[in-house]
Amino acid sequence: MRLRTVLAVALVAAGALAALAWLTLTPAPALERGPRTVEVPAHVGLRGVAGRLAEAEVIRSRTGFVLLALLRGSAGRLRAGEYEVARGATTPEVLALLESGRVKQHLVLHPEGATVAELARELAREGLADAAAIERLARDPDVLRALGIEAPSLEGYLFPDTYQLVRGLRPEEILARMVARLRAKLAPDLVARAGARGLTLHQLLTLASVVEREAVVRDEQRLIAAVFWNRLRRGMPLQADPTVQYAVGKERRALTRADLQAASPYNTYRHAGLPPGPIASPGLAAVEAVLDPAPVPYLYFVARDDRRHQFSSTVAQHNRAVARWRRLAGTR
Repeated sequence: MRLRTVLAVALVAAGALAALAWLTLTPAPALERGPRTVEVPAHVGLRGVAGRLAEAEVIRSRTGFVLLALLRGSAGRLRAGEYEVARGATTPEVLALLESGRVKQHLVLHPEGATVAELARELAREGLADAAAIERLARDPDVLRALGIEAPSLEGYLFPDTYQLVRGLRPEEILARMVARLRAKLAPDLVARAGARGLTLHQLLTLASVVEREAVVRDEQRLIAAVFWNRLRRGMPLQADPTVQYAVGKERRALTRADLQAASPYNTYRHAGLPPGPIASPGLAAVEAVLDPAPVPYLYFVARDDRRHQFSSTVAQHNRAVARWRRLAGTR
């Protein structure tokens, strides 16, 4: 009788182990359909991690995961973070992923001409940061001081590029990385060339940002930069629509006559000279255009279509160009 009991217990144990092995070595149903993203928080312990993985449907058995981690000796070195678990991954492969710390990378594009506000919205869409926190920190005097930025805002100091970011980075770390990229890209010779033209780094980024937002196609940047340089030399206002859009919060939208009267130092229709600071993140091509404008006498330009402009040297030529392109626009 005792032998039968032992055999029965052994068979049950063997069956349980076999079932557990099957659960551990077979991908979860959700992973048979495609990859899954799961976030593993810090300081939850091995059982907490197993629970989170089971809730995300990337493992079949909490017990199997816990036992496997104990057998491998990795229970205390699983890394927190956001992971993308591959389609068809088994529990050992999920465990190996958490052991490696290969967290999910988010590719965030901050394009030329984008503003801090646009960056904040993009980071929020990716679930990487709160938009309001990014905008607040970009104006925080302590953050600016820590980053060595002598300006009222990080506007223009966040280099336009594609960034690989992971969930869990503090907003300050994201902004610091983008400022560091700017410093790496703006070589000392560019800063020296700006000084030779009488521009500080802040003024260089300011003018380049206006060129960036005015020019749609890159081959017009040097022409537009020349117009602004010619106006600055004559003490004429820049009359750049993007600076007014920035002043009144109309990103890339048409302005009204009332907008052009806005009492803002960024309104370059009412105030001569450069605005107080950048209005967006300029790319290196716009910076180069400011440092090497086209050798032309143009003082005016008007949009021919949604990409290109017609340039003029006198107000009479400009008025004729404006009338012509408005007339053509009305017949389209």
